[in-house]
Amino acid sequence: RRREAAAAEDEVEETPQEKKLRLAKQYLEELRQLGDCWHPEKGKVLCWGTPVPGEESGAAQLNILLFLQVQRPDPASIRVLRGHQLPVTCLVISPDNRFIFSASKDGSLIKCKWEVDSGKRLCVVPGGKKGTEERHMGHASHVLCMAISSDGKYLATGDRNKLIMIWDAATCKRLHIFTGHRDAVSGLSFRKGTHQLYSASHDRCVKVWDVAENAYVETLFGHQDVITGLDSLSRECCVTAGGRDGTVRLWKIPEESQLVFSGHQGSIDCIQLINEEHMVSGADDGSLALWGLTKKKPLALARQAHGVQDAQGLEQPYWISAVAALRSSDLLATGSHSGSVKLWKCGEGFQKLEHLWDIPLVGFVNSLKFSATGDFLVAGIGQEHRLGRWWRIKEAKNSICIIPLKKKTTASGPESPGSS
Repeated sequence: RRREAAAAEDEVEETPQEKKLRLAKQYLEELRQLGDCWHPEKGKVLCWGTPVPGEESGAAQLNILLFLQVQRPDPASIRVLRGHQLPVTCLVISPDNRFIFSASKDGSLIKCKWEVDSGKRLCVVPGGKKGTEERHMGHASHVLCMAISSDGKYLATGDRNKLIMIWDAATCKRLHIFTGHRDAVSGLSFRKGTHQLYSASHDRCVKVWDVAENAYVETLFGHQDVITGLDSLSRECCVTAGGRDGTVRLWKIPEESQLVFSGHQGSIDCIQLINEEHMVSGADDGSLALWGLTKKKPLALARQAHGVQDAQGLEQPYWISAVAALRSSDLLATGSHSGSVKLWKCGEGFQKLEHLWDIPLVGFVNSLKFSATGDFLVAGIGQEHRLGRWWRIKEAKNSICIIPLKKKTTASGPESPGSS
């Protein structure tokens, strides 16, 4: 009875709509396990990233899970883009995979736009001195986060000076400044298919904005420590990493409610949704956690995911400083300052984390993003961590690294790491 009570406590209550969606996805997953990605009612094979034809967008949209067999990346194929003088703190890839936007701690090169194919730097927005943001285009302090809308129209950037700037992604022209946070802005995400923007801050709150209308919507409270990361997809909700309060939270915006998840032992520093039902997070205790949104505890936990370091005679785990997920797939990436980016797969119905490959990269991996098609992974590298100056890796290059990924897809179950 005690075990049953504990299991019930670990479950998250679902609305009837959420239960229908979960059961539908479970049914499609069972079909996939049987063989082909065949939709019995629609009568056609579905590919990764393709909504079930005829279904509504948003919460009712179903995607077939893509299982990937990734070849070992060739370090010689990694392209390095140089231009930032100080550590790269954040980056995003345009929805069409043609451009990369990056930002750094550098006051003179706050934001850059790069062309993926040529590696050319197309646009540079210079920064300025604190308090002069109204008189020049760029930020006047470290940019900590950025997000791009799913139609590629708007780019949002957030800085240590509590400001959120909205840009035209095509021209790099600044359109608006949002104020309201009382501390550094540490996380930004556009709701997929909309111009609704979520922001998180060291002031412990989440704010909602309407970018198309240049309007503030509402503020949500709950975290007991600085929020270090935020992500969202199509649903009207977002997930956040709560630093040293030890929690991950799912915010249901219309209900103004939140679900609390716990499992890490250290400060939770990064988070990303894999699909509408699962997410991944990393902490400074070296742990990588895989979550289902209906369970309050991790479905899988990899401790010391990047190994341990000898710090002044004490063995300490390498911090997980960045996580990335290829949307609606089983492929993950993590970064630290351990000398490599690691690729992982979510095994056996998201109940396992299986290490695939190491990609050698020297420096603090402060940001990771997969291209929408999974053809490449981009890493933002710095000599320092994006949030502080605890260590400095002198041999690292402040740069953007584009890592090509060669893969073949399969509709069958996950293979063993050795065959990927």
